[in-house]
Amino acid sequence: MAHIFDDVDAWAIASTVALAMTLGWLAGRRRGRRLRAELNGKPAVSKFDDASLALLGLLLAFTFSTALGKHDQRRIMVVTDSNAIGDFYTCASLLKEPERSKLRSVIRDYAALRVDLSTRAYDAHAFEHALGQFQQMHNQMVELVSAALADGTPIAVPLTNTLNAATSSHAERLAAIRDRLPTTIVLLLLLSAVISALLVGREQGAADEADIAGTVSFIVLISFAIFVTLDLNQPNRGFIAVDQEPIQRLLSTMSQ
Repeated sequence: MAHIFDDVDAWAIASTVALAMTLGWLAGRRRGRRLRAELNGKPAVSKFDDASLALLGLLLAFTFSTALGKHDQRRIMVVTDSNAIGDFYTCASLLKEPERSKLRSVIRDYAALRVDLSTRAYDAHAFEHALGQFQQMHNQMVELVSAALADGTPIAVPLTNTLNAATSSHAERLAAIRDRLPTTIVLLLLLSAVISALLVGREQGAADEADIAGTVSFIVLISFAIFVTLDLNQPNRGFIAVDQEPIQRLLSTMSQ
């Protein structure tokens, strides 16, 4: 199933869930009052409320942990990518002219595009265009390295290895960016939140109670937890961004 939440901001989804939970709580409270009237004022005993809250807590913990793990993987890939580009740049600096200047220029532009793409607002068309630019730069790197090898450079092995590391880190980083929470898990989490609010409302209505402050706090906390989880799951558009400082620092070194 496609990631149907990729193009929707996390705060919009969380706000919608908060509204749905509120409506579910009101509907559940009305149903609880009717149930109380049907039982002539006797309290309705049910274990479904506790079970739904337990399931909601389990889903929140699972999805948050998974989203945080994917976020950490993206952060690690930035460091790995920076190291691979830096090693390749160092090897390029040991080549003879004119390959040295040409290859260093391509690598510098490659790192600059990395930083620019990660700092600008996400646009699907611009992102796909940047991927095409990366591929063109990879082709240029291969051509320049091939020319250096044809000239009999003494660093053929490390030059080839660092080129492979740079291209491999690009593929791994792209895979990490596209690695998201399964849509079915997210849908189950949102549905569980709404149903839990409905059952809480039914229990309060059946008991002829109205804990407004507690209910509002419950809805706000659950909605905020969902927001943070989904924001971690949206690396291209979320508020919680992966720090690009390693590549930025490397780029400043290249400019010297």
